[in-house]
Amino acid sequence: MPSHDIIVVGASAGGVEALRLLVGNLPRDLPAAVLVVLHVSPEHKSILPRILTGAGPLPAEHAKDGELLEPGRIYVAPPDRHMVVDDGAVRVTRSPPEGGHRPSIDTLFRSAARFHGARVVGVVLSGALDDGTAGLVAVKDRGGVTVVQDPEEALCADMPRSALEHLKVDHCLPTAQIAALIDKLAHQEVEVHSPIPPLLEPETKIAPDRRPRK
Repeated sequence: MPSHDIIVVGASAGGVEALRLLVGNLPRDLPAAVLVVLHVSPEHKSILPRILTGAGPLPAEHAKDGELLEPGRIYVAPPDRHMVVDDGAVRVTRSPPEGGHRPSIDTLFRSAARFHGARVVGVVLSGALDDGTAGLVAVKDRGGVTVVQDPEEALCADMPRSALEHLKVDHCLPTAQIAALIDKLAHQEVEVHSPIPPLLEPETKIAPDRRPRK
């Protein structure tokens, strides 16, 4: 029986420090794949994989289109590309921005929810505006676990507060405690049985249609 082995994490303003603290407390033998979206300017080179690799025991790299998800690895959305989950593989696309963002947290979360249902843990960290809220709703609707950083701890509390205002979040915790929760959930068996909501399938078909442009 599968476990909560698909961890999707979204962050924006103030999110780098939260991500460093989160991955720094994850165990080396985590039986789950971690996928991270951080809002970054398309004009800047992202060094987030290097930062996260140095912060904890799990290796982090920018996701490559078509690679299979593996436990104990961190996949980071490249700048100006959406990262989505496509039935156990990663897709990197240049579909239109969502909510003004590419990469978009909602885009990743919805695709993970569609294909992996209750196996998904969705985590929203520090950030401005509301990206991640709709994605957490999709995770919740498919039986996954929803987690937000305690807004009182976040450097920018907009994204965690938006999630708390729009759905009944399963866990609201300081970042250091989120890592322990992920480790616990990754070892819990889950039953994947909830149907795909009618609107979720067409929404998640939008992102994978285009491969990255060179």
